Amino acid sequence: MAFFIKNIQTTGDFFVHEYSGTDMSTLIRKVEDMMAGAGYKHIEGAGTNSVYEKGNRIMRILFGAFVKYFKFAVQLKQDENGAHELKVTKHSSGISGGLIGISQVKKELKRLAELLQDI
Repeated sequence: MAFFIKNIQTTGDFFVHEYSGTDMSTLIRKVEDMMAGAGYKHIEGAGTNSVYEKGNRIMRILFGAFVKYFKFAVQLKQDENGAHELKVTKHSSGISGGLIGISQVKKELKRLAELLQDI
């Protein structure tokens, strides 16, 4: 069963999705599973406020756009109507990969937005 309702807001730095028909713990578990399935590892926080990382930061600095590195913060909250809001914010700009790196981070944010619509 799909819990995704709609995209509330999308910018170059973050997106916000709305979900309904589930409890917070189930949504947290589904987000964790989706991020792990996309190759991300949980590095900080827990539950409704987490940070995920994919790739190697040091290798990205050394080899630029040839090495992928992404870091995103994931926040979940319940709004006044009882629906759940998921906000994913980029924590790495991609600048260490130059213009190509910046473009990679923007594309990855868009890919995550599409991926998390499947919840």
